[in-house]
Amino acid sequence: MATIAVLGTLDTKGAEHAFVAERIREHGHATMLIDAGTGGPPQVTPDIAREAIAAAGSVDLPDLMARGDRGECVTAMAGAAARAVEQLFRDGRIQGIITLGGSGGTAIGSAAMRALPIGFPKLIVSTLASGHTAHYVGTKDIVMMPSIVDVSGLNQISRTIFSRAAGAICGMVGADVTTEATRPVIVASMFGNTTRCVNAAIPVLESAGYEVLVFHATGAGGRTMESLIESGMVAGVLDVTTTELADELVGGVLTAGPDRLNAAARARIPAIVAPGCLDMVNFGERHSVPAKFEGRKFYVHNPQITLMRTTPEECRQLGTLLAEKINACQSPVTVLIPRGGISVISAPGGPFYDPKADAALFDTLTESLRPDIDVVAMDCDINAPEFAIACTRALLANIARLK
Repeated sequence: MATIAVLGTLDTKGAEHAFVAERIREHGHATMLIDAGTGGPPQVTPDIAREAIAAAGSVDLPDLMARGDRGECVTAMAGAAARAVEQLFRDGRIQGIITLGGSGGTAIGSAAMRALPIGFPKLIVSTLASGHTAHYVGTKDIVMMPSIVDVSGLNQISRTIFSRAAGAICGMVGADVTTEATRPVIVASMFGNTTRCVNAAIPVLESAGYEVLVFHATGAGGRTMESLIESGMVAGVLDVTTTELADELVGGVLTAGPDRLNAAARARIPAIVAPGCLDMVNFGERHSVPAKFEGRKFYVHNPQITLMRTTPEECRQLGTLLAEKINACQSPVTVLIPRGGISVISAPGGPFYDPKADAALFDTLTESLRPDIDVVAMDCDINAPEFAIACTRALLANIARLK
């Protein structure tokens, strides 16, 4: 029998959370009802009171409630709930978590869930589950289920949704998770324009005894990879697709944020880095490209994705930025430069072939790196088999240097 945390603002949604808790107990699991409300008294008696949650986050609850600022209350209790729930997990007291809510409840519940590790069962029934959810999910495996109607009372629709949600979290908790014998993990960044490179590298790394996890460099993929690197679960980083830096610099839609490429340095993880796909900035449909970029070189990758070629000046800035991040590494790191093209479409004859822009990138990068950082420049393109082999050899050598 597992214990499932049922977290919510019990001053306004107590009956709904109590209903879900009862359905969970009918499935044979125990529940821990947690109150994160800051309004009136809870509608049902919690197992963990709001005072305990507030204390976990060093929140002065009476003062917070007296001020009565809803936004401030949600923000404070979101942080406190994250600390409290993480401690419950560390103490082995909970094996799953579910919450119901509108915007405030979703903010609090998702903050708590983001503090929990990947693989821990997490489910939110939310009025916001059908829209943009990236800021709620973050880099974690949070399941968001649309509430259909507002989380406001029990009716024939909400009872159905809440009952299915209770069954879902119980199924997640009860699922038998089988894994292979543990192998050290290498993470790799990949795009459609670098797929052949990564696919050629994977069997070499696997034959050396590693498990390779591939992340699509679409913003969320880069953030998730960085989170995993920082968790300490990673033995090496095959970062051949650093394109998210271009979106961050120029204003594309697939940025992973300013912290991209920082985790390996912070976690002291051996790495190889290549300027893969820094020839492109990503936008949506062609009509969605901001007017300020008119006159630039574009390539319609598919009806939903339009690529814009980076200019020599942007490439110089990217070279400087990339070098700054690599220079922060204290563990072994090698930079590999494919002079024959940094993506499929920037190779000779491709629509983004631009030797001047590439030279600006390569020259600035190499000139800005610390003298002790190894740089391997090759005359092939990034998807050439020999480039993939060079990447794997350099990474394995860097990992071996720490053993």
